[in-house]
Amino acid sequence: MFVINAESVHQSLNFPDLINALAETFSRPAGTPQRRVFELDNSAEHHDAFAVLPSWNEQSIAVKAFTYFPDNPKKSPHLASLYSKIMLFNRATGEPQALVDGTSVTFWRTAAISALGSRYLSRENSSNLLVCGTGNLAHFMALAHASVRPIKQITVWGRSEVKAQQTIERIRNQRPDIEVMLCSDLEQSVRHADIISCATGSATPLFKGEWVQPGTHTDFVGNHNHDKREFDSQLITMGSVFVDSKVNVFAEAGELLIPEKEGVFALSQVKGELSQLCKAEINGRNSEDEITIFKTVGTALADLVGAQLVFAKLS
Repeated sequence: MFVINAESVHQSLNFPDLINALAETFSRPAGTPQRRVFELDNSAEHHDAFAVLPSWNEQSIAVKAFTYFPDNPKKSPHLASLYSKIMLFNRATGEPQALVDGTSVTFWRTAAISALGSRYLSRENSSNLLVCGTGNLAHFMALAHASVRPIKQITVWGRSEVKAQQTIERIRNQRPDIEVMLCSDLEQSVRHADIISCATGSATPLFKGEWVQPGTHTDFVGNHNHDKREFDSQLITMGSVFVDSKVNVFAEAGELLIPEKEGVFALSQVKGELSQLCKAEINGRNSEDEITIFKTVGTALADLVGAQLVFAKLS
């Protein structure tokens, strides 16, 4: 059995291959039970948690397990808030094949899923990308979106200018052909963006829905809590909503659950999920003026695809 570390994951993956593999897998039959998240501490101060995400397709069975201890960095600079591993098994025999670093795979597959959604939902000529967020995922999001659309300009917004500049440099190092700049006015950046991709830990909306212009594609990956959200109720009433997985989003995403509670949105208004787009069972973008919203919380099947691709390249 292979043990595959984060460095090997980063060396093995690229966005074109991963996005195509995700599109192929999501268009075919697969087993994707609802993921289980277990709270380890009832205290509102900690939110320590453990999660298990199973999935399978015709080639592999995968189980991702991760721990989330948000106070870890405060305890020690050597501790991360999240640790994750993916166990991969042969679907035909059940034989264990690999133990793969799950944190690195999660960065890649999260960004790749957003880019795959953009392939169906953003305008084909989208050239201006706004990235909200400066965490470890931010530059992955930028590079993934730039791999599926002719992005000429990327604007990075964050609460820390230092972190924003670090994100900008990481993007520039990979894509020196794209103009990458710091966001100095969030409202103006939102109004001029063709694609807005948000990956933050914000508990409240990042910008006003009224700022989003007709034809914009918006993408939100940062929130997994039923009582928090990265976009407001106004935006959800303006756009066509798609999700990566109804069973997971409907259980976790405040972006949909809060406006539903307010009575301004119903979950039945969601146009569909990613697998339906990949199977061509539903349409994506229908017009140049349509505002599209893609809300993701992550799926085990995407983890399987990432781990499967890494294992195939290294074995």
